[in-house]
Amino acid sequence: MSAIRSVVRGVGSYLPARCLTNADLAQMVDTSDEWIVQRTGIRTRHIAAEGEVTSDLAIHAARAALADAGLVPDDIDLIVLATSTPDNTFPATAVSVQAGLGITHGAAFDLQAVCSGFVFALATADNFLKSGAYRRCLVIGAETFSRILDWSDRTTCVLFGDGAGALVLEAVRDEDEGRGILTSHLRSDGRHKNKLYVDGGVSSTRSVGFLRMEGREVFRHAVGMITDVIVDAFEATGESADTIDWFVPHQANRRIIDASAVKLGIAPEKVVITVDKHGNTSAASIPLALAAAHADGRIKRGDLVLLEAMGGGFTWASALIRW
Repeated sequence: MSAIRSVVRGVGSYLPARCLTNADLAQMVDTSDEWIVQRTGIRTRHIAAEGEVTSDLAIHAARAALADAGLVPDDIDLIVLATSTPDNTFPATAVSVQAGLGITHGAAFDLQAVCSGFVFALATADNFLKSGAYRRCLVIGAETFSRILDWSDRTTCVLFGDGAGALVLEAVRDEDEGRGILTSHLRSDGRHKNKLYVDGGVSSTRSVGFLRMEGREVFRHAVGMITDVIVDAFEATGESADTIDWFVPHQANRRIIDASAVKLGIAPEKVVITVDKHGNTSAASIPLALAAAHADGRIKRGDLVLLEAMGGGFTWASALIRW
């Protein structure tokens, strides 16, 4: 029997209108543009408007991805939404996206793996499509991290932003170009929970809480964990740093991205960078970067695209896609 592959049909993104610069932040906390850029590479980030919720961002990105794919909402029978900032405790934000798109069939659910969430969602959708259970899936990463930031904490409030990105995946049999998701690798280690977490929750405090992070500890673990799952992807497929066309990492910190690329031997010109414009948008960062590189013509049909992410938990993941 011929194999089914999950092929990317379309990609889209959405950023809130408000752009918050480093100079703006310097008016709020004791920081400076020079300090932020030197340590993170971030210059601007987008912040959701009052009343603009995660599902709103996700719906905009989903519509853009559908338009790019030449499809309509009724063509979709599965939605997997990666987010750590849902509209409500329940129901899943994905069902609000489903309703907002006018889809009344299939299934929609949220997935939570923080900054690794999009790659986890991609792998989950891939397995559903390969099993034959569904035909077309919207895989979305959407976040309003501005709602869980302590705006008096200069070590964290300068890092994050809001946004959403989406891919349309389609189950395709007998793909003669070898396109689709080739492999994915997911990891987690809960011993590191207290290095990056939110100090609130329904069961623990009955409140939302604020993001807390031990920045040096996160940085110390990041490069090793990222390279671990990328080596796994290369071993599973026989590909390498030389054969990939594009490296699209989670956009958390420019120093982490650069150090990871150097350790893996990935040429700088293959690395897609958007952290300077978006900040860390958690589960939205990879699809936002994919959408940017697709829109400007860098990522083209047939290109080999490597994704990686690391997030609170710790979680970390990679995926290799033939575009």
